[in-house]
Amino acid sequence: MGKKKRKYDKGASVGFLMALPTVLGLILLNIYPLCRTVYMSFFKSGAFGKWTFVGLDNYVTMFQSAGFWTVTKNTLLFMLLTVPVTVILGLLIAVLLNQSINGKTVFRAIYFLPMVVAPAAVAMVWKWLFNAEYGIINIVLGALHLPSKIQWISDPKTALLACAIVTIWSSVGYDAILLLSGLQSISKSYYEAARIDGANSFQQFKSITIPLVSPTLFFVLMMRVMASLKVFDIVYVLTNGGPGHATEVLTTYAFQLYPRGQYGMSSALNSILLLITAIAGVVIVKTLGKQEVQQ
Repeated sequence: MGKKKRKYDKGASVGFLMALPTVLGLILLNIYPLCRTVYMSFFKSGAFGKWTFVGLDNYVTMFQSAGFWTVTKNTLLFMLLTVPVTVILGLLIAVLLNQSINGKTVFRAIYFLPMVVAPAAVAMVWKWLFNAEYGIINIVLGALHLPSKIQWISDPKTALLACAIVTIWSSVGYDAILLLSGLQSISKSYYEAARIDGANSFQQFKSITIPLVSPTLFFVLMMRVMASLKVFDIVYVLTNGGPGHATEVLTTYAFQLYPRGQYGMSSALNSILLLITAIAGVVIVKTLGKQEVQQ
């Protein structure tokens, strides 16, 4: 008994030591900055690094600001533009890649490639593509006899849409690969039985594919919602929140406050973003989680 206990203690110690770097990294790089941000949101920065406790004043000022509601609306609109399209396209691409076609490995690599490239680099390339004068997108539209003088990133009506297009393009491949892994875990016997019963492709997709891939779909949806709420790189490089505040989102707005020395206000804004993300996560878990259990 004593030897077993010593072996157990030794194994637990080894496991703890192996997990320690990850735990320390999580505390130092995630938990501490998070707690520090919430703490700073109750203070106002002053001259020579002096901080003054102001309680909820930063939050009150923020809620009374028209700019806050504008960037919140932009953030939620960006989420609505990107999440449904990215998840649906990702699922359709995953279904196609799951078929017996030649060169599946090559197609998987091509779809996943944009996710490997840094978002800032992706935004720089698309900034050239969206150029109103010599961008290839307007050139192609002109060749098709369609409106070809669209000011994609300088027109308030199309700037946020342009950011959404870039985000969808850079994210859909990653979602497709994740959903493909879920599709490949579905036994082929379900589809064979459905074909014997006379079910067509759409009926198989609706009654077999969607219910059985729902755990992976649930994860992808949750991840995509969180990513859309905290988007920064693409919007900052592509439009820098402009024109005006047409593409200003919560993250870029909080970043813009730092050069002005409004660290407490910026921290309050990031805390609100954290709260919005948490609420979105809870809503998704409560709604889709119940449906998954029922299935």
